[in-house]
Parts: sequence; C-alpha cells; structure tokens
Amino acid sequence: MAVVWVTGARGFIGSNLSKYLAQQGHQVLGVGHGALPPEIAAKFGLSFWVNGEIEGSNLQQLLSRAGIPDVIYHLAGGSSVGLSVQAPAEDFRRSVISTAALLEWIRVYVPEARLVLASSAAVYGDGHRDAIIENGYFTPYSPYGFHKRTAELLCESYAHNYGLQIAIIRLFSVYGPGLCKQLLWDLCCRLNQFPSILRLHGTGHEIRDWLYIEDAVRVLIAAGASASQAPFVVNGGTGFGTCVREVAMMLCNAWGQSPELQFSGQSRVGDPFVLIADTTRLQTLGFVPQYKLVSGLENYVRWFQQTSRV
Repeated sequence: MAVVWVTGARGFIGSNLSKYLAQQGHQVLGVGHGALPPEIAAKFGLSFWVNGEIEGSNLQQLLSRAGIPDVIYHLAGGSSVGLSVQAPAEDFRRSVISTAALLEWIRVYVPEARLVLASSAAVYGDGHRDAIIENGYFTPYSPYGFHKRTAELLCESYAHNYGLQIAIIRLFSVYGPGLCKQLLWDLCCRLNQFPSILRLHGTGHEIRDWLYIEDAVRVLIAAGASASQAPFVVNGGTGFGTCVREVAMMLCNAWGQSPELQFSGQSRVGDPFVLIADTTRLQTLGFVPQYKLVSGLENYVRWFQQTSRV
C-alpha cells in the first residue's frame, strides 16, 4: 500500500483520482480549499483532509499524519481560461505560487517522493493544426496557459537542480460525470429547458481532444510511475480531435433532442482553435483509451439527468 497525497482533491479530477487510488488500497490524503468533514472526505477516498493553502504548515500536517508520501499528485491550481483572463493575479497565485511552495517543501523535507504535476494542453497555445508533440513549440494564448507553463518550468528546474523525480502530464479536454462547468455542462443545462435553438460561442469548428475522466486518472497514475529527474513529460489525450459542433450534436442525440445549433462566429478570449495530442509517448506507457467519445457523452448525459431529478 502506498501513501499518496493529492492537492486539489475536492476538484473534478482530484476527487476521481483520490477515489480510484483508495479503491486500489492506497492511503490517500489531501489538501486544498473547502471544508470536508471526515465522513464526506471518506466518500472522496481521503483518509485525512487539510482545508487550506499549499504551504508548509499544512503539508507538515499530512507528513505527521501518514509519514513520507510515495507520490504527490499536484492538481491544485487555476482551472479556467476565462477566470484567468478576468483575474490573472489570482490564477498566478493558484497555479504558480502553490507549485513553487510545494516544490520547495518537497526539496527540503521529502526529496525522495515522486511529484506528478497536472498541467494543461493550454501551454501549447494557438497556431497548431496537427497533433502536438511534447517537445513542440509553446505559444500560450491565455494567462492560464502561461501560468501552467511557468509551473512546468519550476518543476523542470527542481528536477534538474535538486534531483526531484517529477512527471508532467499535459491534460487535454477532460470530461465526464461530475464536471459542472464548461461546454458539456452548459449544453445540458440548456437542453434541460427544452430549447428549439441552441446558440453557442465560437464557430463550431474549434477542435479538441476529449479524454474521459477514468482514462485521465489512468494517465496520471501511469505517468507518475515514470517520474524522473528529466523530468518525464507526456500528453494526456486520445490522439483524436472532434469539433465543437460535432460534440454538441452527439450530446443532443444522447439527450434525445434535436435543437437547431447556431454559433456566434466569435471564439472566446484565450481559446486556441485546435488542440489535439500526439500520443506516441503516452503509448509507450501501455495506455489505450477505454472510452470512445460517444459512450462518454452518453454517460455524462445520464449522470446529468439523474442529478437534475434529485
């Protein structure tokens, strides 16, 4: 049984990761924002939870509780391109300052622990048309993307200079039951009102690589096992891109409605046009996506409809 820490364990990805690790028999502890009574924390798979910032005193509580962690999954940080545009300083604090504090604490107290940073495809930015390789060029398109890239550079520095074992996973469009924001959530909220017309931002031709949450968890765990002083960097995606219009049509079909789709023609600020993962390196880990987009969307719609009836 491994001792695992998850920062941001109350979030969408963090909570799913924590539950999965706990089901595998690992002891999982977490730190992040928000109160979690012990009985609720247990539902997240957490044996211990600290409500607070990623800082020395809180990390020391985790250390005192369970000893040196085998792996630390760092999922705390900014989680929205839009919010980063509105409040860049706050996004910087959440993504960059928290990562710097965590790295320094690991260097001093638990240098043998492996660190897994959940980064984002947003570091690649705009200007890509084909699948993006990990050592390609970076043209971040938003404060969110710049801050994720800065966090990566901090990790690279600590790996090279202090020998920390680190893995960086650039997650693409992670989705699934429990995600209460972004495109799929917005679509379901509108479909729940039975509209005849759905008006969406953008052109509808924007392309994303959609990774189901259970597959994302498997990517994080597989990449964590390859953490190194290099560090190990890998894309978290499927290698397949689907345009927003097609995704919207697939979700409407899963819902059982056929509204007319209209697009504003204006993309959101900070959103690149095409983001598709090159998965060549990911495949060396033995990873094969278990979920097709159509079945993942059906699961999402089923979850939303069941939740909305409660």
